[in-house]
Amino acid sequence: MIQMMVYPTIDTVATGNRIRRMREASGLTVEELVELMGNISPQAYYKWQNGKCLPTVDNLLIMSRIFGTTIDELIVEAGEMSPAFDVLRFEQKERAA
Repeated sequence: MIQMMVYPTIDTVATGNRIRRMREASGLTVEELVELMGNISPQAYYKWQNGKCLPTVDNLLIMSRIFGTTIDELIVEAGEMSPAFDVLRFEQKERAA
């Protein structure tokens, strides 16, 4: 018998919110972040932040390096923990560094 696989899905709105919170916690403006990334426009960033689309894997990797985190911590799976927990965890990580 074939067993049905349940595949994870990415919550684009929550991922956008997480990216925004990490950018803000890093003290960067949108303009500063896109300048550091070097290959995107502010409009592309706002599409990610507003949950309209997701960054490419390359852009997730660049942001993870800028924010000092992992790609996994940037992405929010559907049904994952609350945003308040995200901010607390990120701020604690920043203080420890």
